[in-house]
Amino acid sequence: MIKIKLTPKVDTFLTLEEIISKSSAEIEYVYSLLKKRGKNLFNLIKEADEIRFKLVGDKVSFVVNYNINFTNYCVGSCKFCSFKNSNNSLIKGYRMDTDKFKESVEDAIKKGVSEICIQGGLDPTFTYENYLELIKIIRRISPTVHIHAFSPSEIAYMSHISEENVEDVFRELKSKGLNSFPGTAAEILNDEVRKVICPEKITTQEWIDIVITGHNLGIHSSSTMMYGHIESLLDEAKHLVILKKIQEETGMFTEFVPLPFIHHYTLLYNKYGAQPGSTGLHDLTIFSSARVYFDSSIPNIQVSWPKLGLKFAQFSLYAGVNDLGGTLFHENISKSAGARYGEFTSVDDFVRIIADAGRIPVQRNTIYKEILSYE
Repeated sequence: MIKIKLTPKVDTFLTLEEIISKSSAEIEYVYSLLKKRGKNLFNLIKEADEIRFKLVGDKVSFVVNYNINFTNYCVGSCKFCSFKNSNNSLIKGYRMDTDKFKESVEDAIKKGVSEICIQGGLDPTFTYENYLELIKIIRRISPTVHIHAFSPSEIAYMSHISEENVEDVFRELKSKGLNSFPGTAAEILNDEVRKVICPEKITTQEWIDIVITGHNLGIHSSSTMMYGHIESLLDEAKHLVILKKIQEETGMFTEFVPLPFIHHYTLLYNKYGAQPGSTGLHDLTIFSSARVYFDSSIPNIQVSWPKLGLKFAQFSLYAGVNDLGGTLFHENISKSAGARYGEFTSVDDFVRIIADAGRIPVQRNTIYKEILSYE
């Protein structure tokens, strides 16, 4: 399959060089948090839990959403991905046709979701109009459901194939009904790491530029970090600082979602010597360090239950986490890499897990407005 280097047309608002050069003290501080183990880690966890209570109280939220991965054909070559149709993929190549996509959207609406999330590979057969049509199909079926769609890499791909600038791509998507976008494709915001794990993917600067462009148009996004592969703790520290500096610029990140690397079926682990994912203490250090460092700038920390499981997700509620993510219903990306915790969690299970932790279960929308409390 052909591989391309994306060339999105996008303006720069905040340079990576400026962030790193002006943030050396912050980077060292976050690095010192990430290194904590033993009693020092447990003290950090306690501090994170206290900050969590100060910011959001005892409410723990979740969203009733429906995930649609509409194609796994991709021009990229990310070595951590087993979702893409390739020789090492457990999932056969697929591309939803219009009828199948409509069927999925209709199923989501019947299930009463407040959000539909759509992401896919960078399909070489897709046109810009194909992407716009996905949004239009959802809007024809539901004028009100929140559409959370297209990573910064997908936005870059649309800019590349349409030769439109990123701002115009966002404007057109928003006019068709896009409400927010996932801040995935961040992986680790370090270009030396990216050259190994995702060489054709957008650069760190391009990711920053695309995210800020969307934010400046009033489009919220999540923020993420994929960790536990070849990166160092210092790389993680710089990544967290970059996210905070973007948030100080725009205020449009809804949450931070740490994403532990799922290694089992990936080239990055099986051929390129990556670690076999994170350890439990590494996970807890990420959650608690992020909570302490971000404080009120990014008030919501989400745990990825498809990657870590509900039991560990429940425990993370004592390490600064206040959100369990979504019901999902369907999820192919983590599953294809070897995640073993399923694709669906029911509202009843979320409520049970949260209440058992001594917290108040709350159903929210995508931008963290409360829909229903189970107090």
